[in-house]
Amino acid sequence: MGQRDLEAALPAGADPRQHARALAKVHEAAVAGRALPARLRPVIHASWQRMRKLGVDPEGRAAAPVLTFEQLEARRRTSGLVQAMPTLRGGLISLAEQAAHIMVIVDADGAVLWRDGSTAVSRHADRLGFVEGADWREEAVGTNAIGTALVARRAMQVYSAEHYVRSQHFWTCAAAPLHDPRDGRLLGVVDLSGPAPTVHASTLALVDAVTRLAETQLRTTHLTELERLRGFAVPVLAKVGEPAVVADEHGWVAAAAGLAPVDRIALPAGLAPGRAWLPAYGTVAVEPVPGGWLIRLTESDAETAPATRVVLDVRSAREPELTVSGGAGTWTHRLSPRHAEMLYVLASRRAGRSASELSLDLFGDAGRTVTVRAEMSRLRRHFGGILGAKPYRFADDVEVLVRRPDNAEAVLPHSLAPAIRG
Repeated sequence: MGQRDLEAALPAGADPRQHARALAKVHEAAVAGRALPARLRPVIHASWQRMRKLGVDPEGRAAAPVLTFEQLEARRRTSGLVQAMPTLRGGLISLAEQAAHIMVIVDADGAVLWRDGSTAVSRHADRLGFVEGADWREEAVGTNAIGTALVARRAMQVYSAEHYVRSQHFWTCAAAPLHDPRDGRLLGVVDLSGPAPTVHASTLALVDAVTRLAETQLRTTHLTELERLRGFAVPVLAKVGEPAVVADEHGWVAAAAGLAPVDRIALPAGLAPGRAWLPAYGTVAVEPVPGGWLIRLTESDAETAPATRVVLDVRSAREPELTVSGGAGTWTHRLSPRHAEMLYVLASRRAGRSASELSLDLFGDAGRTVTVRAEMSRLRRHFGGILGAKPYRFADDVEVLVRRPDNAEAVLPHSLAPAIRG
């Protein structure tokens, strides 16, 4: 998943109680509309700005469950998180109980699906409405580690009066997003929460490490399934007699014949048997096989490169999308915040950007080229011939259109990238 930025809420060497008092003064000033007596962390400042625009009440009451028991059970089954729960519970439950914390797992929409840990802390959480079935997005309960991690899509720790709603000031929370390694889709957020005096920088690192471990377990399960598909695919491809691949439903290639090997190809949502257009191959014939698809190229298709049009839609703060059309079809892919930032920069600079230039664009630091190269490698594997390298850019024969919100400040509002905010 690449290197993650971990920023503890408590400055190194700071006294927790003194820092909490300083944050309370900043919160009072912000709520009253006065100049802040001290600077907030950028990610918290950006979240508070969102809260004011949304009209979130800093004196808000306890949240209320929004899911019935039947709805909660259905969410759990379809969340994609069930397979990760043994790893998460094994890594966090005992520590949560020992450290006076609770472990909370929410889905990608911010619904609390599971809660476990300290009984005493659970009773405090009950009074906040921090219960299974509750909506814990920023829009519902203000700035918090879970909701803000859903927006920023990175590990977060929020302490005391960094929470926008005053009733949460006696809490400290550390949360990390969990992604499906098969397609990069956000599955949800893993959180440890407890009383503010229990704050510790290592909590964030622990939550992030266990979340990574759960992603690794999901990846291992997927590789086992892909190996099973490969055993079926090899004899099938031997009989096809033309360039073809067998891929699972997420586009991961189990085996190929007559084509340069790739790890993954981009498949449109709702792929059905028949003819389809793929960025990597053009127009293809698609047939279902157990656990995936047989994708065949005809000789004429392999030699023809259809005109390609790309639409980068950043009008939605939560769900930026890339739509690709050409040849015989159109498909849309939901983007992670980091990939949306990178594609937005490349769409704005068609001549391309080097790794160091992209690093400066995204982080204000030209030295983070390892992270840039890793993310661009993922993008290029996923989007086939749409993106080029040396420099990184959209391919010359691709038409690119960017759809932005009317308000320039609403473009990727989670982003702190200089190229976006500038």
